[in-house]
Amino acid sequence: MTLLSIENLSLSIHQFDILHDVTLSIAAGEIVAVTGESGSGKSMTALATMQLLPKGAHTTGRIVLGDREITALDETTLCTMRGNDMGMVFQEPMTALNPVQTIGAQVAETIRIHDRTITRAEAFDRAAETLTRVGLPQDRFPLGRYPHELSGGQRQRVVIAMAIALQPRLLIADEPTTALDVTTQAQILDLLKRLAKEDDMGLLMITHDLAVVADMADRIVVMRNGKIVEQGETGHLLRHMRHPYTKMLFEASGHRVNLPAAPAPAPLMRVERVIRDYRLPRTSVFGAPGSFRAVDDVSFTIQRGERLGLVGESGCGKSTLTRALLGLEQVQGGSIMLDGEPVFTGTRPNLAVRRKMQVVFQDPFGSFNPRHRVDRLITEPFHLLPDPPSGAARTRAIDEALLAVGLTPRDATKYIHEFSGGQRQRIAIARALIIRPDLILFDEAVSALDVSVRAQILDLLAELCGAYDLTYLFISHDLSVVRTVTDRVLVMKSGKIVEEGLTKDVFERPQHPYTKTLIDAAPILPDIGVPA
Repeated sequence: MTLLSIENLSLSIHQFDILHDVTLSIAAGEIVAVTGESGSGKSMTALATMQLLPKGAHTTGRIVLGDREITALDETTLCTMRGNDMGMVFQEPMTALNPVQTIGAQVAETIRIHDRTITRAEAFDRAAETLTRVGLPQDRFPLGRYPHELSGGQRQRVVIAMAIALQPRLLIADEPTTALDVTTQAQILDLLKRLAKEDDMGLLMITHDLAVVADMADRIVVMRNGKIVEQGETGHLLRHMRHPYTKMLFEASGHRVNLPAAPAPAPLMRVERVIRDYRLPRTSVFGAPGSFRAVDDVSFTIQRGERLGLVGESGCGKSTLTRALLGLEQVQGGSIMLDGEPVFTGTRPNLAVRRKMQVVFQDPFGSFNPRHRVDRLITEPFHLLPDPPSGAARTRAIDEALLAVGLTPRDATKYIHEFSGGQRQRIAIARALIIRPDLILFDEAVSALDVSVRAQILDLLAELCGAYDLTYLFISHDLSVVRTVTDRVLVMKSGKIVEEGLTKDVFERPQHPYTKTLIDAAPILPDIGVPA
């Protein structure tokens, strides 16, 4: 029986056309995944279903949930249906939760808004039951916890609890695992599948992670430029793709690059027995303050020309270690040496060493000043140099950096908002390259990109390795990416390096149980076009 039916849905916002004749359906208990690149219309389809559209939006076509035409209902009726009949889980749980309310109060509020007859105590009892259902039992996660006291995966479980508290018939999950590490992602996906089965609930999954789509969905809908280009039962679609865009998406998702051979080993950075502690608040008036060890006795060496990967779950210490390597955080023990010089001199970062390192961040837009043009943005590292180039030499350096990353000298006069996400990341790489650093740190540099753009950036890295003999530390929770762009990999857990070795050996013959858990949790894209 069809639960949700979307027929010939078109959407425009002011004079811009967003969706064009979108038609899809979901049955009770069925999981339908909508996939496509950024801007394809996935999220707008979900928001149109919830009728959470911005001002100036105009729709044609039909959206029917059960036996009710949603587009014909007034806002009061829609408010009643949201929560009772349909719920939504958003991508970023911290923005979906109120930071000054406890998790119990937020789930209970959802229940009381839709049922004014229920008492506060009864609402909190039901909130406790719902949180237990999503894996947050009260003995470990009391109702009085605040969102900031939970991890990313635990916060996402709270958002899911709010969405299913009234057992809606339809749940829409918009990129619910994008920001999560592989083990937490696997847990959230298993939770969503279990809830859909237990409650006979239709699940509309919005995602650009095609490995997740292939493993989880009963049916797949592929969108491009506001249109559905292909849809079908998962197994059949994977074996018999018809549209070139669908084929391109899945080929890009499994993209592999060929790195040039690394040069003969010559140590560049030595990290020896590094310790980084954080002070914790006192638990009593006269009690001694505690401490939390984020990095615990970490040692490794990066060879010149080597591409080293660093993987681990959120909270394992990757970001803290990265800041220490860059000289942004002082360590309590051990040493970090780059080319024979310490990263820290006394209590201050060594600027002579700092100018030999650059970093490429996860969010390129957030790492740029939107008021400045590209030529000024990518020359920011010149401030580290004692004698920065000027005049014609500066212009020549800008042109060379932009050409190296596949852009043109004409792009130097543009603002950052004029570029796509992949182009912005190219500009971020150009900024890192412009002073020819000895070491570049890539901190989740491709995790926010679409699969086709990600493939282009990975190809660019391989080309730059051949042209510039790049040495880099690639930090990521995406194991498939680390596997293809690194020579050697470190696995980090609870502040410790639990395994290291050649990338191929670690992925094919993992020794530590934690490494095996990480690899087993990562979704795997099936062989395309091969019959099941």
